[in-house]
Amino acid sequence: MMARHKLTPRVIRHARWAALSAAVAALLCLNPGGAHAYPDRNILMIVPFAPGGPTDIIARIISAAFQKSLGQSVIVDNRGGAAGNIGMAAAARAAPDGYTLLLTSTAIAVNPALFNKLGYDPFKDFAPISELVNAPNVIVVRADSGINSLADLVARAKAAPNTFNYSSPGVGTKSHLSGEELKLRAGIQMTHVPYRGAGPAALAVLEGTTQVGSVALAAAESLVKSGQLRALAVTGAKRWFSLPDVPTMIELGYPGFVSDTFNALFAPAGTPAPIVQQLAKASQTALHTPEALEQAHNAAFEVVAGTPEQLTARLTAEIPAVKELVARIGIKPE
Repeated sequence: MMARHKLTPRVIRHARWAALSAAVAALLCLNPGGAHAYPDRNILMIVPFAPGGPTDIIARIISAAFQKSLGQSVIVDNRGGAAGNIGMAAAARAAPDGYTLLLTSTAIAVNPALFNKLGYDPFKDFAPISELVNAPNVIVVRADSGINSLADLVARAKAAPNTFNYSSPGVGTKSHLSGEELKLRAGIQMTHVPYRGAGPAALAVLEGTTQVGSVALAAAESLVKSGQLRALAVTGAKRWFSLPDVPTMIELGYPGFVSDTFNALFAPAGTPAPIVQQLAKASQTALHTPEALEQAHNAAFEVVAGTPEQLTARLTAEIPAVKELVARIGIKPE
């Protein structure tokens, strides 16, 4: 027969101390920096592009919101170069403690198809936090071109092979890949003319240097609304909220033709799951405020504010899809 222990004050104190120790240990696991709750110091947010661009704009929105919700300063660190690879490699090497984050564009999904040496692995070196925003590309022509629809463009390009050209923000951008996919799917020939950014690529169409443009929507939207450019199609899964009369490629008979640009937040791989979840919730809260929604829309983005699981699924699907398209186009990795 098992002996019964008498609950003396000493035994009770010992039990209480054991329970308290277990609770403290659990809290320390949640807060790897020690007894202080995360975050207890400034957070560095690496943006792998120059200041002033679309990704930098979103980073400023998020950093300001994080400072309010997390109670710590968030410092945006622009580390441009090598199509974003320099900044992404730096973020991959950072300590996985939640105090260095990466806010990057679709380059993290496109660059594995374009470069033999990245300096990072998009799957192994990062913990996805949230897809923050995205935006489609748009196919544009001059309003006085006489091309009134995508069908018109395709018919003219087929009737006069090798006479059309199109501009994009640069080789390997999602806009470039959208233009090449249009050529493949429609069976037409157009010469690609790369520019340094979406703004110059849109102006090339306006000035008549190129007949067609495949550019990020933000660069062309004001020119479309002013009547200087005509938007033939957007490459999103649905019509764009501010250009409701412009059809999608899917509506025009190109099933599955979705090519958009996202901006997303990552942490170095190994960052504790509770911190990742805390940052994901902070991102979602930040982007659903009226102020952030307005700022994102003004920058021609739609708010996504997704979960870590959704961002993981997107990368898992998009990286091999981009590699397949790049191979079909014939772009050789550098």
